[in-house]
Amino acid sequence: MSVCRHSRSTYSFDNVLITSQAAVVGPMEGEGPLGAYFDRIWPSDLNNHDSSEQAEEALLAEAQNLAVSKAGVEWSGIDLVMGGDLLDQLVSTNFAARAHQTPLLGLFSACAVFTESLGLGALAIAGGGPKNVLAAAGSHHLSAERQFRYPLELGYQKAPTASWTSTAAGACLLTEGKASKGDDLILESVTFGQVMDWGSKNPNDMATAMAPAAFDTIKRHCEDMERDISYYDQVYTGDLGMLGIELLDATARQVGLMWSPQLNDCGKSLYDIERQDVHNGGSGPGCSASVFSGFLCRQLKSGEFHRLLLVSTGALFSPTSYQQGESIPAIAHAVAISRRN
Repeated sequence: MSVCRHSRSTYSFDNVLITSQAAVVGPMEGEGPLGAYFDRIWPSDLNNHDSSEQAEEALLAEAQNLAVSKAGVEWSGIDLVMGGDLLDQLVSTNFAARAHQTPLLGLFSACAVFTESLGLGALAIAGGGPKNVLAAAGSHHLSAERQFRYPLELGYQKAPTASWTSTAAGACLLTEGKASKGDDLILESVTFGQVMDWGSKNPNDMATAMAPAAFDTIKRHCEDMERDISYYDQVYTGDLGMLGIELLDATARQVGLMWSPQLNDCGKSLYDIERQDVHNGGSGPGCSASVFSGFLCRQLKSGEFHRLLLVSTGALFSPTSYQQGESIPAIAHAVAISRRN
């Protein structure tokens, strides 16, 4: 059986591979500690485009095209594209689709959309639907600041708890098949998250809003799969940063769970937080997408990791909801990836 239902949240698969991946980032991300792992680094934030929104679309399209090219296939061989971004009406994802003319499912889970795309893509393949699904996500620092906070031209002072939306995009091609080589990457399972809201209202502190969602999803994943977190070499959250990963660990400790040896975070890893002025660390759909597609996949392929749980986290708020005094709900989706032994 290709799909096994463990709960209403968790599904596992035996026939889904990650056959290619690509990550394209901006200059600041390229200057960080993971710079050597990205396929392409832009020389400037706009890279000769007229606006940050146009640049974000181009960044995402470049990662998608590169993942398809690295797989040795044409766009005509891709059955479905899944993915999303942060901009209103998913304009980066939708406008990029004008060029590839492939069936598209635009998704929104804020910064959690990359693992949502991977999980849904794997579920579709294992269920007997498409054979090849491209999962992708991207973001741009300048366009996110303009939409959710203030244009950088205003020169406003950021709080220490604020996250730095990454200028980055990542894409992975999921394919129906069985692992045959030692470095084949297997997408084993997904746990789809529930919306969690612990009452946080500070748009300059996404970590406090998202940490409860990460905790809930990781805990339910381990329970549903009947395994301890130590089953994984590493558990990478998406956008919690320095503060959020500490909150996640503290929340686990309150219920007697010792998770800290396995815990890490894409937003914390993407930048040199001591040297680069990114405050709490990185965020944005492109954060976990690029770190996974660039760095983590290579760690799996090399055998540095054998089992990984990627838990992208998203704050589900908008400028409108914040202005109306709403709290900031959050969600996290987890996918388990392993290397063939």
